[in-house]
Amino acid sequence: MDYYREEIFIPHVNESDEFIGPIERWEAHKKGILHRAFTIAMFINDDILLQHRRHPVFDGVYDLTCSSHPTVKNGNIQDMTDAVYETLAREWGVPHSKISPPEHKGSILYSAKDNGSVYKEHEVCHLYTVESSSLPKINYEFSYGYSLVNKKKLINQKEGKELPISHAFAPWVPKLLGLLER
Repeated sequence: MDYYREEIFIPHVNESDEFIGPIERWEAHKKGILHRAFTIAMFINDDILLQHRRHPVFDGVYDLTCSSHPTVKNGNIQDMTDAVYETLAREWGVPHSKISPPEHKGSILYSAKDNGSVYKEHEVCHLYTVESSSLPKINYEFSYGYSLVNKKKLINQKEGKELPISHAFAPWVPKLLGLLER
């Protein structure tokens, strides 16, 4: 898991998602400092690809397809579309030529403590959707597995209806589901 050992700077932001400056990602997560993030929901026909998350923060929960952060280099924030493409290539082996252009669906502000680690999430999290005609190749460095779930069934999860998933969702997922309804 070399990726998790890399020193990476991400955007420290205020509640309006305005850039304050760069912050090292693990410092942000240990101290619960507000930062910018994104989550991707990949549609394969009417299904959404869910990732059984393998990660130092909220390990073992179900996420949408994947989540990450844009990076900051030389004071410049990575373009969000580039960050989405880079994350899908890293975590699912998907080249951008095999998916639709990312569509921004909105953002949420949330905070959550991971009871299984020393980390906290405090993010302005942007949701992007992409479409693919085929199931991507799983990268077990970032995932224990996956599920394909019908979009309507996933959205109904907010109403307490059961899905065939035995693990909990990452805390940001229920908040993002409302953005998928649009």
